[in-house]
Amino acid sequence: MKLDQISVRQVKGVSALKEGELHAFGVRTIADLLGYFPFRYEDYRVRELSEVKNGEKATVLGIIRGNGILQRYGRSKSRLTCKIEVSGMLVTAVWFNRHFLKEQLTPGREIMLTGKWEQHRLQMTVSDSEFPDSAKNSKSGSLQPVYSIGGNITQAWIRKTIATALEQYGPMVEEVLPYELVEEHRLMTRAEAFQLLHMPGDFRKGQEARRRMVYEELFLFQLKLQAYRSLNRVRNDGIAFRIESETIRSFAATLPFELTDAQKKVVNEILTDMRRGYSMNRLLQGDVGSGKTVVAAIALYGAVKAGHQGALMVPTEILAEQHAKSLQRMYEGLGVEVGLLTGSMTERKRRDLLASLQMGLIDVVVGTHALIQEGVFFRSLGLVVTDEQHRFGVNQRSILRHKGMNPDVLTMTATPIPRTLAITAYGDMDVSTLKEMPRGRKPIKTYWVKHGSMDRVLGFIRKEVSSGRQVYVICPLIEESDKLDVQNAIDQYVQLQQAFPDLKIGLLHGRMTAAEKDEVMSEFGANESHVLVATTVVEVGVDVPNATLMIIMDAERFGLSQLHQLRGRVGRGEHQSYCVLVADPKSENGRERMKVMTETTDGFEVARRDLELRGPGDFFGTKQSGLPEFKVADMVADYEVLETAREDAGRLTEREDFWKNESFSRLWSILKHDQLFQGEQLD
Repeated sequence: MKLDQISVRQVKGVSALKEGELHAFGVRTIADLLGYFPFRYEDYRVRELSEVKNGEKATVLGIIRGNGILQRYGRSKSRLTCKIEVSGMLVTAVWFNRHFLKEQLTPGREIMLTGKWEQHRLQMTVSDSEFPDSAKNSKSGSLQPVYSIGGNITQAWIRKTIATALEQYGPMVEEVLPYELVEEHRLMTRAEAFQLLHMPGDFRKGQEARRRMVYEELFLFQLKLQAYRSLNRVRNDGIAFRIESETIRSFAATLPFELTDAQKKVVNEILTDMRRGYSMNRLLQGDVGSGKTVVAAIALYGAVKAGHQGALMVPTEILAEQHAKSLQRMYEGLGVEVGLLTGSMTERKRRDLLASLQMGLIDVVVGTHALIQEGVFFRSLGLVVTDEQHRFGVNQRSILRHKGMNPDVLTMTATPIPRTLAITAYGDMDVSTLKEMPRGRKPIKTYWVKHGSMDRVLGFIRKEVSSGRQVYVICPLIEESDKLDVQNAIDQYVQLQQAFPDLKIGLLHGRMTAAEKDEVMSEFGANESHVLVATTVVEVGVDVPNATLMIIMDAERFGLSQLHQLRGRVGRGEHQSYCVLVADPKSENGRERMKVMTETTDGFEVARRDLELRGPGDFFGTKQSGLPEFKVADMVADYEVLETAREDAGRLTEREDFWKNESFSRLWSILKHDQLFQGEQLD
């Protein structure tokens, strides 16, 4: 039997009760238990006190030189102190709530202490201690694994149980990596790695075991993506669009501006994909204002001229309406019918639009999540474009894709994604990047000020408005909150009305109706209001070229990528634009974010720093991101291994013998287990 078919109950010492508790951690089989790796190690290697820095945790060996002194607080709390000689120094050892140790503290007896060293007080706050003359399973000199546990399961019990399982079943651990890769990268065997991750002995061996398992995790993940990609191309069941180059050139000539070289390159990449017989799966990433919408418009135009329909799905109604108007302007006089589908439409308008869509009278439909609801049918959906894709769940994108016969998919994001994340989250996609800004764009000047400088900020607002420009003021909350001491949009709106009684101030937030939002945005867009106070509703896609000043209140409350998105709402016209971050960050992380924003306007650099500061899990801001949960690997720290694993997986899946050679059968079974061959497309 294989280890993933043997119940964890078969391990000596696992009762029915303990089995139930292990199930709560997702541990059901021997394979699960052996793969339940520690998240860190406690270092019990004995050190000389002179090597230990102040505030550092360490293990030292000493001799008891006094009697224990016990102080009790209430029924269950206590403080025990004792003088210990360590490395020729007399040190005070302090235990909390370990009153039972008092009787064992015999002068002259040897003791091992693990705890935090306070050099100036010559004191160690002890977290663990043992007496070498009576310790059966001494931790001294070892690295002890620390597991994520709860309930009635203790560290001691899980350590012992995993050690028993390794003894019973360790030799049955099967190799999953091809021999050639193990040799090429000088990796230890899988069985050795399991043994050493749980019981490393020393750091060097533990690091080698970790290197092996990091590579395995990243390789197997990339193998799924690369295998899907190669199978998709073999299947060849997508739409091969017949798009004439002259059709695209003549459409581009109607635009009121010339495409940048980057836009031309990306358009060519997309059209080349669309002309092929397999379904395009491409990510278009570009910095704020780099012209992704125009590229999408050209791709949708190509799909329509080839006899199919296009769909553009966006996260908010404001953005849907804006994109619909923008496409209507671009397609004017070219015979392309654009429709808009949102959740707030009247039932009659919705019914008429759905009928037109099904009959093929609408060529391109722009919408929110309403596009993936039941009852939405297309005559011939050929191209799906999703904007700000990380806001849509995996299932939502999949539903839209299934409304056509394997339509091409173009995913757009204005959050530049570091390469590390792009090849992990979107490993099955081809990536196009827009780094070049449209001609004439001036870099936005960014400043960071404290709340005490609000008078200067108000003076800046007056200066810009007097020059005929407009201003955004962004706040993190809609109304006052007891929990967060942050400036809110409604209060800020009132304060600005008092500060500038002669100016028209607008207010925009997520709780307003669609009609109210439209009215406020229309006024601001037509320069009928001077200042717009808003929540992050304006983060994506709102385009007012006359707005030149972005003020972000309590800027430390926002992530770096979000700050960069907000900053991108200005700098869209010919005039110099500015961003002012009003913040008093308490943390080092918060100060670092303000520093990054004032140092660079490059979205890719901002994204790289954001990934370093926040880690991959928080980068997208949602759990729907599709990012895998790795047991050992870390996408930031293990970036080079990720690159290697991707290259290896790509090389392997492109080999003809990969699908025929029996030596790869273990990998086939892993791919089959993940439903790669079930006809479902990975998303």
